[in-house]
Amino acid sequence: MPQNEGPQHDATPHEGFEEELGAVLRSTGDGFSVDVRSELVAGGLQRGRRRLVRRRLAVTGGVLALAAVGIGGVYGGSLLGPAGQATTTSVAAPPRTGAANGTGSKTESVPELPVKDLAAVLKANVPAGQWQIDNLAGQGHAVVGVYDDGKGKAGVTVGLYRAGTTGEAGEDQVTCPDKVVVPYDRCVSERLPGGDRLMVLQGYEYPDKRVETKNWRAVLLTKDGFLVDASEYNAAAEKGASITRENPPFSGSQLKNLVTAEGWRPLLKKLGETPKPAPGDVQLPPVPSAAAVQATLRSLLPEGVTVKSHGGDDGHGYVVVDDGKGESLVGVDVQPSAGEAVAGLFARDGVVTLPDGTKVRSTQQPGEKGGAGVVWWSVDTLTPEGFRVGVSAFNSGAQHEAATRAEPALTMEQLKALALSPKWRKLPLK
Repeated sequence: MPQNEGPQHDATPHEGFEEELGAVLRSTGDGFSVDVRSELVAGGLQRGRRRLVRRRLAVTGGVLALAAVGIGGVYGGSLLGPAGQATTTSVAAPPRTGAANGTGSKTESVPELPVKDLAAVLKANVPAGQWQIDNLAGQGHAVVGVYDDGKGKAGVTVGLYRAGTTGEAGEDQVTCPDKVVVPYDRCVSERLPGGDRLMVLQGYEYPDKRVETKNWRAVLLTKDGFLVDASEYNAAAEKGASITRENPPFSGSQLKNLVTAEGWRPLLKKLGETPKPAPGDVQLPPVPSAAAVQATLRSLLPEGVTVKSHGGDDGHGYVVVDDGKGESLVGVDVQPSAGEAVAGLFARDGVVTLPDGTKVRSTQQPGEKGGAGVVWWSVDTLTPEGFRVGVSAFNSGAQHEAATRAEPALTMEQLKALALSPKWRKLPLK
């Protein structure tokens, strides 16, 4: 399989967006913890815009990240995260009938599957061993268990999901994350004969590796829009369990064989056809392209810094710069239509209102992704028309890595000037 270690993903989740999203998620009511992954996968994957969620929630390490949430972003077994960092969810239920999907429409109910059927396919497509299936008697979309081949217990999860309602839905799930955001040892992404797409990722549960729990994952995106998502660990559980072995039990090729097994196909068919977008569904607002944001960011950097790497997604871009004193991560998010949801973030003490009505919120705080000594400086701006630009800088080349310098390469004044540049409002939207 061809190795791919260079996809561009999100790098700088903004505190404000996480607060907004947290409020939205809390408003969905009871059952969020089991519903969130399916709802995100089923309804939020149009044209990669889900990256905005995954990034700021942080994919097995960020946004895309509820990590970043690194499924991410919801990225690979985790909710949210390429940029993004995410907290992971072991088992997911389908969206409930009538549950709000965040767009103003209703989310269609997805049929549940007998977990015993999922477990039978799982056991038939991995090497022989002892199994403890935690949810064997239930119905759902994932089988969760502990596998033991005599070399140490390992947590294993396999889930089946609808990818979404567009041809591009689910692409983030089978695209290797950016190493600036998500550390991993190996990642391979490929298109299989017949049109399915596959990603196999050998990474870690925690981006800063504060616990040496390894998370190896394989995700298959079928050509007809379904996901088979398998995760394994070198511990009996993804979090809070002692390391039992050096590596998870199944190799990359064995994970590939597992998610591509024919036994999943009849079960996927029971999920029903991928629903078409409803006429009343509210579409996410347009944002500038990834290329336009990255180019503009580079053009606004102060003299004396060298760009070592860059990346991003639509509406988001980042660079790793070095001024001779160490690497520094700088990122920007552009939201042309931020909406009323962010108004409260700019009604706090310390927010400055400029003569044209633009509000400026500046913060300096410790980093949040585990890198030793990392500080996070940010300037968030909002015009009276709702055009929002947020810029962040760190004193490290990656949030989960230790500080390389005392302060970020850009001063707060430079970040403010970058965020307030009129160039952002001139970018074409897509």
